Amino acid sequence: MCGIFGVYGHRDAAALTQLGLYSLQHRGQESAGIVAVDETGHARVSRAMGLVSEGFSEAEMLELTGPVSIGHTRYSTAGASAIENAQPTLARVRQGHIALAHNGNLTNAVELRRELEDDGAIFSSTMDSEVIVHRIARAHGPTPESRVATALDGVEGAYCLLIVLDETVIAARDPHGWRPLVIGKLGDGWVFASESCALDIVGATLEREVLPGEIVAIDSQGMRTLQGDASTPTHRCVFEHVYFARPDSKVFGGSVDHSRRALGRQLARECPAPGADLVFAVPDSSNSAALGYSEESRIPYEFALIRNHYIGRTFIQPTQAGRDAKVKVKYNPVRELLNGKRVVMVDDSIVRGTTTRGLVSLVRAAGAREVHMRVSSP
Repeated sequence: MCGIFGVYGHRDAAALTQLGLYSLQHRGQESAGIVAVDETGHARVSRAMGLVSEGFSEAEMLELTGPVSIGHTRYSTAGASAIENAQPTLARVRQGHIALAHNGNLTNAVELRRELEDDGAIFSSTMDSEVIVHRIARAHGPTPESRVATALDGVEGAYCLLIVLDETVIAARDPHGWRPLVIGKLGDGWVFASESCALDIVGATLEREVLPGEIVAIDSQGMRTLQGDASTPTHRCVFEHVYFARPDSKVFGGSVDHSRRALGRQLARECPAPGADLVFAVPDSSNSAALGYSEESRIPYEFALIRNHYIGRTFIQPTQAGRDAKVKVKYNPVRELLNGKRVVMVDDSIVRGTTTRGLVSLVRAAGAREVHMRVSSP
């Protein structure tokens, strides 16, 4: 899970990309980066470990000029959490440059990398995304999008890509459509984003999704598309609606908030808690599910657990020690609401279980008489 954002045809492309990355910070907290291409075709990159707010100084942003830009927030699924694996990656090649931002996980990256290394390729990172850069650099075709199509032939797994080939911006999505990618319109320019909430912050209008298997190219000649095999079955990651995406986004054509409320209502029907005094969420990703549970069960909804919003998502911390430390400072119970009460605590999911154990202990220590744990996607 990562966040990708791109702009074509706006004079403040890099500044808009930085804003878009703020809206996608929940998709990756380990590193952030921006590539910008100016009117002369020169590409510049700025990458840093940590949050978007920590990564780009005013002086760096002033250097990122031009009407083309792509950006990335990283949660590592392949390759260590290190600056050499921060994206977007930028490679200088004989034809010009290749910049790439990737959200997903390539399942045959090891085999593809071995083939490239056997053929003389030299890698500068350990992330799977660099495989695609090398394949694009070696691909031939009459158009930038045809080169990308050739490069992606044989690549397996989940991917949403934003690629800059010289002055062409290309968006691509794997044939199964595992991860979301949307297209927006901003004046005469175009915007791409992992989630629609990132379009809102820059004032872009949602046009449509990039279709599974589709490659979209935009340059001075306009927008062009290549569509892959329509017979490939669609496989959408349900965790986007359960946890990953923000509730104010539309993902896979549907409202995330609507999905989570529906899960909460169904949870109340399947797993009621008769006699409970109140329902509360493990904020923030469980808020909608807890509201749905409360609406269906007619048990009052309360803010009984307060989240420190200066602490990031515990799930995407790369180490167990980091997750444990974040849980301890991330939540605090409201004792006046919990003391002596029978409570329903709604969480969206259980990934490792470490957060769940700590939260139940926290609520019990605050005086809850009974803790009914309910999980909308167990």
